[in-house]
Amino acid sequence: MAPIRVGITIGDFNGIGLEVIIKTLANPAILQLCTPVIYGSAKVVSYHKNIVNPTEFNFHSTATADKIYHQKINVVNCWQDNVNIALGKETEEAGRFAHTSLDRAAQDLKDGHIDVLVTGPISKNSMKMTGFPFPGHTEFLANAFGTRDALMMMISDQMRVALVTSHVPLQKVSATITKELIRGQLDQLTKSLNVDFGISKPVVAVLGLNPHAGENGHLGKEEEEVIRPVIVEAKKSGDIIMGPYPADGFFGSMRFKKFDGILSMYHDQGLIPFKMLHFQDGVNYTAGLPFVRTSPDHGTAFEIAGKNEADPSSFRAALFAAMDIYKARERHRKDNANAVRKTPKPSEIPEEM
Repeated sequence: MAPIRVGITIGDFNGIGLEVIIKTLANPAILQLCTPVIYGSAKVVSYHKNIVNPTEFNFHSTATADKIYHQKINVVNCWQDNVNIALGKETEEAGRFAHTSLDRAAQDLKDGHIDVLVTGPISKNSMKMTGFPFPGHTEFLANAFGTRDALMMMISDQMRVALVTSHVPLQKVSATITKELIRGQLDQLTKSLNVDFGISKPVVAVLGLNPHAGENGHLGKEEEEVIRPVIVEAKKSGDIIMGPYPADGFFGSMRFKKFDGILSMYHDQGLIPFKMLHFQDGVNYTAGLPFVRTSPDHGTAFEIAGKNEADPSSFRAALFAAMDIYKARERHRKDNANAVRKTPKPSEIPEEM
């Protein structure tokens, strides 16, 4: 099997993205597992390399991803401009080139030049300065690949949390969650657990929206009118779905350990407990795309940019998760192909005696 070609966007070059990328790829063993393809510019990568000063980090510079070398770190030059790096600051220039890196990598995914994508952290403010019309990577990639079913998940070895709503203001969450939206995200989570993580019959927990999961309607009616009916319908389809659970007790009692996946109603409800437990090794994964995309679960960390203090653990976990999910999808595809081949033709089915 050919090495997996891992596309890597640099994110905001004023943050810690390239620092954690360089620290991860400086381990020569990585090149035995994949072919890294960084989307940025050789000048910007070299600038950050001088800060990190790794023992081993040499790269091949190329104009296009169809001319990459295996057994080497590759840098695709997405621009030739000289850029102003202002470490720790949000700038329009950094946002513009983060967008350029992302655009180029997404196109190369479509064209088959890379197999998976790992994205460096971006600054939403810097991206907004450029007119970037999306709240984040998830929404951009869903639009780029023409899918309405993209699902934001946070994953680790012990926990997988998916979000019904991701980058939605809290005051709008209640009006946003509908039976149709919850069922679509629940189906996508179940499918991802099966296809991307190899769990044949996943057990999924659904969280409530209100304190105490509404307490039988006394603290809110969304659980009884919107969430619970979806769970009932999903069970009728043969899925193993439990809930809705009060979020505080669910995580506080460690009940989450009994489930393969968790569906959270909104961003902080799922991400705060996840990051409390897995900030160093957690991974942001976008399920439902035709390609595999992961990223570290942290942001740009402008406060430590350029200080060579960033921990690369989450980025390294994102790199390995992308490869693992890619392999899981390949196994699932081959298993399905074999199952189809083994299905007898009508002429091969014996007549009843």
